[in-house]
Amino acid sequence: MPLSNIADRLPPLALALGDPAGVGPEIAAKAWERRAAEGLLPFFVVGDIRSIEAVWPGPIARISDPFEAWEAFGSALPLIQLEDAGEIIPGAPNVAGARCSLDSLELAVGLTRSGAASALVTGPVSKAQLYNIGFVHPGQTEFVAERCGVARENVVMMLAGPSLRTVPITTHVPLKDVPETLSADLIVSRSRTTERGLARDFGIAHPRLAMAGLNPHAGEAGALGREEIDIVIPALERLRDEGIDIVGPLAADTMFHPRARAQYDAALCLYHDQALIPLKTLHFDEGVNITLGLPIVRTSPDHGTAFNIAGQGVADPGAMIAAIRLASQCAENRVRAQ
Repeated sequence: MPLSNIADRLPPLALALGDPAGVGPEIAAKAWERRAAEGLLPFFVVGDIRSIEAVWPGPIARISDPFEAWEAFGSALPLIQLEDAGEIIPGAPNVAGARCSLDSLELAVGLTRSGAASALVTGPVSKAQLYNIGFVHPGQTEFVAERCGVARENVVMMLAGPSLRTVPITTHVPLKDVPETLSADLIVSRSRTTERGLARDFGIAHPRLAMAGLNPHAGEAGALGREEIDIVIPALERLRDEGIDIVGPLAADTMFHPRARAQYDAALCLYHDQALIPLKTLHFDEGVNITLGLPIVRTSPDHGTAFNIAGQGVADPGAMIAAIRLASQCAENRVRAQ
């Protein structure tokens, strides 16, 4: 099916604005400003209109139904208004703003699950503020997974840029605890979800995966650590027996140069910084966080609330634009595969 025909069949995207005191409202509005130049498909935002008006002078159209975004998008930023979030001061987060960000996320997830939105894009939130209102999830990823009825261990966080995709097998774990957290079962589960996600959301017929080692030089045959021998290699053998194309364990210091990146579609890394440092080094302003393993498409810019620059008009919308574009592409790939 031609791409244009697929796009015509898609509902608009839902964009949860995130914390109203952060840069989410500004980068969402700037993304709308660049909609034509960037070729963005229609989207609508969910949040408090005042959070945008505080940082951006452009036109906003309040809508009550997501499909109204189609008509409004050409001349104004479509917005579904939430309840009053209390006082909004850019750069000054508060409890009311945290409630607004959570309500925005909840509604946007629901609209996407119902099919009223083709994909979900989430703006940056402050987990510290969310914890103050009783939020019990490690982050938005786990919250969205729960609302979609998927166990958190069955979803994968992928960081995607123009020339690199990385997946951390363990995420927000202290480095000293990584060896104890790793297991062959965890590696196998994350790898399976990644392989399926690359096929389903990225349209890659035969995904190629590369697994990093944990220790320097991937353990040097046990001289620098046995995790590769005891955990990683047995996991890779199981995956290959299932027909998954995966190589490794590879020395992490030599697997991210251009020639190496050309040999795989995603790099599986064993701890947080091993995955995020190369991605952010190469694609700091274009990095996208995409959650694989969900019944819906969900992306997010790979940066935080940036309270320190909120309201100054200097926030770069590049990662938000990339998140919107990738969400559209993944939604189109899912329709194409039907």
